[in-house]
Amino acid sequence: MTTSARGRRTGARANQRALQEAITQLIVERGLGPGAPLPTELELMQELDVSRHPLREAMKALEALGIVDIRHGYGTYVGSAVLSGLETGLAFRGALSVQGDYTDIRNLLELREVLEAGLVGRVLAAAGEIDLDALESAVAEMERAAADGRYAPAADWAFHETLYRPLGNALVLDLLKVFWRVFNALDAQLPRAGDTPAVTAGWHRRILDALRAGDADAMRAAVVEHFQGIRARVS
Repeated sequence: MTTSARGRRTGARANQRALQEAITQLIVERGLGPGAPLPTELELMQELDVSRHPLREAMKALEALGIVDIRHGYGTYVGSAVLSGLETGLAFRGALSVQGDYTDIRNLLELREVLEAGLVGRVLAAAGEIDLDALESAVAEMERAAADGRYAPAADWAFHETLYRPLGNALVLDLLKVFWRVFNALDAQLPRAGDTPAVTAGWHRRILDALRAGDADAMRAAVVEHFQGIRARVS
């Protein structure tokens, strides 16, 4: 590749980054929330002084990050899945980690443990708003599956979602969902340790029991035990 060709390619990448930043800045400056329509393609071309092809390339890149949502035949809207890019990146690193020394998977589990253990106080403070019947139903489903030697991942996530949704922090819930989904996608490729279906159900049962008792120390210990058991698989 000639020096001039390399320069053109570098310039094109820089222009794309600048265009993507200009679009995101437009969204912010206009106070457009998730689901809000963006200006039409023609309006954006005029406002940003750009031609159709680079604008569409920028939109595709922003869609991959969840910043915009392109609905063909309807228009382009502000995206709501702002963590989709994070999930894709973590999933990729996790897949590589499975083939290596599990470092990235251990790091991911540590982040999730720090977050969930740190939320114990807030969960107990919001206990009156938490659907204990839904938590019981999720744990009972895990226990029924365990009796047949099966795991119940849908019930597992339902438990965590029910536990943290009343906190009213959508970002926390989205982060936990990303962490959970990435690990769940890798689950079958990881070695098993002592986390049999019955043991896994037991971890969640102890978290629920501590919540019902309003015992912060017991609940924090149950959360830590939960993650110690998972980490044993990738230690």
